[in-house]
Formats: sequence, C-alpha cells, structure tokens
Amino acid sequence: MSEFTLDLNDDQRQLRDWLHGFAADVVRPAAAEWDEREETPWPVIQEAAKLGIYSLDFYAQQYFDPTGLGIPMVMEELFWGDAGIALSIVGTGLAAVGVLANGTDEQIGTWIPQMYGDPGDVKLAAFCSSEPDAGSDVAAMRTRAVYDEATDEWVLNGTKTWVTNGGIANVHVVVAVVDPELGPKGHASFIVPPGTPGLRQGQKFKKHGIRASHTAEVVLEDVRVPGHCLLGGKEKLDERLARARERAAERAGGGERVKNAAMATFEASRPAVGAMAVGTARAAYEVALDYARTRSQFGRPIIDNQGIAFQLADMRTGIDAARLLVWRASWMAATSKPFTAAEGSMSKLYASETAKRVTAQAVQILGGNGFTREYPVERMHRDAAIYTIFEGTSEIQRLVIARTLSGVPIR
Repeated sequence: MSEFTLDLNDDQRQLRDWLHGFAADVVRPAAAEWDEREETPWPVIQEAAKLGIYSLDFYAQQYFDPTGLGIPMVMEELFWGDAGIALSIVGTGLAAVGVLANGTDEQIGTWIPQMYGDPGDVKLAAFCSSEPDAGSDVAAMRTRAVYDEATDEWVLNGTKTWVTNGGIANVHVVVAVVDPELGPKGHASFIVPPGTPGLRQGQKFKKHGIRASHTAEVVLEDVRVPGHCLLGGKEKLDERLARARERAAERAGGGERVKNAAMATFEASRPAVGAMAVGTARAAYEVALDYARTRSQFGRPIIDNQGIAFQLADMRTGIDAARLLVWRASWMAATSKPFTAAEGSMSKLYASETAKRVTAQAVQILGGNGFTREYPVERMHRDAAIYTIFEGTSEIQRLVIARTLSGVPIR
C-alpha cells in the first residue's frame, strides 16, 4: 500500500503551473471584456486548442490520473482565471461525459472527436437535460423520443433549457423520455448530429454571472436522428426498459438499486464543480489579501485591523477545507471507493457555499472599490452564485447527503 500523502508529484505540479500560466496570461486579461460582451470567447478557446488544453486527449489524460486529482486541478486553475471563460472551455466536456457514460465504443470514437474538432477548426458540444419544468425534478421531463421503425429513426420533440453552448454547438446530446410510465428509468440519451433539421436555438439567457459562457434554450421540433444515434443502442435500451418494467411493481426492490446507481454517477461528477468553486474563491481571496496589504487607512494597512485580518483567515481556512473535500471525493471516485456518506455532494455543497461567502467577503474588504467593475471581485461574486445552483442546488445536495446518512426518503 502506498504511503498517504497530499504532496503533488512532479507531473502534477508541472501541469498545475502550466495551467496557471495560461489562466494568468490568457484567460484573466480577457475576462472583463468577454463578461461585458456576453459572448463566447472564441479567441481564447482557439488559443486553448492550440496549446492542447481544449482537446479530448488532454481531458482523457486527466480523467485517468490514478490519484483522481487531474480534473480538479484543471478546473481550479482555469476557474481561478475566470469562471465564464473557463466554462466556455470545459463546457463541451459535459456532452463528452454523457457519451462516455452511455455510448458504445463506436459511438465514443465517432462523436467525441467531432465535439472538439482540431486547433484549426474548433468545434463545440452541448449537453441538453434540464427543461423549463424539469430541473432537479427529472421525473417531470417532457421531451419525447419516439422510434419510427419504418425508417429506423428516432423523432425528438421538446424544449431544453439552461444549455451550455445550446444552439451554437456542432453536436448536441439530448436526454429524452422514451417510456413515460417508467419515470426517470424511461429516459435515454441521443446524439443530434451537426446540421440536423428541426433543432434550433431558443432564448439566449442574459445572466447575472458567467456571462462569457453561452447559455440558451434548445428547441426540438420533429428532429429525426438515425437509430445509431441512440447512445448505447436499441438492444441495450430495450433490455433496460424491460428490467425497469419488471421492477416497477416491486417498488422498493430492484428499482431502488437503479436509482442508487444513477446517484452514484452524479456523485462522481460533482467534485469537479466543487473544484471550479474553489478556483473562483481562491482568486477573490488573493485579490482581497493583496488589497488589504496595500490599502492604508488611518496611517496603516487595513490588514493590521483584526476585523479584516480575521476575515482573511476565515476565507483561507474555508478555501483549503473545500479543496480537501474535493480532493477526497475525487480520489474516492478514481479508486472506486463507495460514497457511503455522499462525499461527492459534500464536496460540491461546501465548496460552492464557500465560494459565495468568500467572494462576498472580498467585495466587503475592498469596500466601494469592490462594488465597481474596476476590480475583479465584483465579477467573481456574480460568477460564484452559479455554483450553488447548477449540477444540483445546495438544497438538493443536502437532500442527497441526508438521505444517504439516514436511509430515509426525506423530502
């Protein structure tokens, strides 16, 4: 058994420093401009592609880091640079993970490369799950997929919302209902290839934060996709639906095991969002610390006052604690340790709440300057609000943790 350590190895340190340099030299200088423009920062994404940061190979290497720390380090450094731009860079990964989790080897090899393109021709992908009436309540999903046996096509109809890269992506991965009577167990995922008729962008949202990341509705009107675009294939889907129907009558039998398996999948992905939050919190803390050291009032730096110094002490303590929770959950996922206490949700909950608190404290420490766009903490505070909302709200995380600890279906 290897010795326990929190030290990064040489490769990990080099990766962290390289990403930090990209975030400092490329991402951060562009942050204010693209936040104001509220547009996808194509030049930054293209630069990331040239350097190999925006690529399937890069994220695959981090995903297979045996310590589990590759992905959280990437997320923390990029989101330290700027949350909106970073989400534009990593947003395609949401769709790629959807294909990796559900697709066949052939589908993975065919579609994921098309999601990224190459440095000379960058592509985007979008993962379409949430709906106007179905966010946390996935059982309320209404987008339907109906199989046309005569043409071996699936016909998709519905509206998706809060879609990163929605409508501007080259490849869309859409979650739809194939058997309404089975609730969430009757859902399946589909690839919508580039240029498919019937898919269009709906409303583009003007957001409080992460403005450089494109977020919009995706409208599907009689969208026909070939049978081979069903992730996992029809034979596998039919088998899964048959099992779900058999279990439906058992209520708390096998059906409950299906739900727990799905929860485990979500648990494994949540630490990455926690790492994003840690990056934003760390960025705000560093600005506040530097300001407190250089800003003088009454003849001395304001950090000499306990009211400021104690805030900074709490901010740094919270950030380090959040990172440790993220690293623990990431290591557990990489080493197939069971989340017996919903450790993935714990990491996401604590890190996201920490980011909101730390960025608010940073604004307060900067005073009037912190309330202006001349200083980045104002933008960081707006960006931090998203972490307690997407990938499961803080309330949902607490519900998952409480249910896991108690074994009771708390509502």
